[in-house]
Amino acid sequence: MPGAVALRSGANPRSKQKIAAAAPEPGTKKKGSERRSRPNPATRPPESGRFDASGAGSCSSDSSCDRGSAKVGGARRKNVARAARVAPEASDAAAESPSIPKEPSLEKKRCSWITPYSDPLYVTFHDKEWGTPVFDDRKLFELLILSQALAELSWPTILKKRGTFRKLFDDFDHSSIAKFTEKKIILLRSSSSLLSEQKIRAAVENARLIKKIIEEFGSFSNYCWNFVCHKPIVNGFRYTRQVPVKSPKAEAISKDLMQRGFRCVGPTIIYSFMQAAGIVNDHLSSCFRFNACENHTRAAEVKKSISAMLLTEA
Repeated sequence: MPGAVALRSGANPRSKQKIAAAAPEPGTKKKGSERRSRPNPATRPPESGRFDASGAGSCSSDSSCDRGSAKVGGARRKNVARAARVAPEASDAAAESPSIPKEPSLEKKRCSWITPYSDPLYVTFHDKEWGTPVFDDRKLFELLILSQALAELSWPTILKKRGTFRKLFDDFDHSSIAKFTEKKIILLRSSSSLLSEQKIRAAVENARLIKKIIEEFGSFSNYCWNFVCHKPIVNGFRYTRQVPVKSPKAEAISKDLMQRGFRCVGPTIIYSFMQAAGIVNDHLSSCFRFNACENHTRAAEVKKSISAMLLTEA
């Protein structure tokens, strides 16, 4: 029993009584040895709703809960310190901003220059326009002007300002732009910082010359597509490093345009124009748009053949 003292055989009865009297009653505490434990605020168990079940949820006594709570508190302090050490810098925070586009769907493998952080407008331009054959005169003239702007701006910037370009150049109506006066050109230069005066004057002068091309070839589209026999050039490159900045065909078109008086139409600008207008298909062979542009070309050829047959029968 607790508090009992084992007696050896032959012990003195009086000593036995003294020892028994000195022993405390079961369940009692010795005077002077009693200690009162006051709750320590630092080790007080968490309040309801904030308690960590993984820390002391199964504790069966106050002392064990105190120990469990202290462990949980220590773990929390470690977590806070760890979070402070790995807080992203300003550049990292910008990379995690919700405004940044998410990673493109794995179902659509794009050209490698389209990344998870590419501007959404740029991704849409790649998916819907770039490399798709264009046969409309106004659309072709728009892409020519935008390609000329690449000498000063990037595609993402140009696409963000596309609405402003359309307002400045009357929705890329070449007949309207051809009528721009000197006063109008100066006004455009002073009211917009998108393009230099040289590029604005080049766009106006080229619009006037396109009228002559239309008179000679029937349309600006016919003129452009005559250089490739009305069929897109398909390169089928596998890697970005294989895509050129110009080509012999671009140099030929550039030379002819310059002889006609066109301005800002160097081989590099013309090749960018050819890529955007689908005159050349420079989507990587692994990109989902590579075959899509091919199918678009075949559909256009079939439509053109049917139209020619109908005209012949008529």
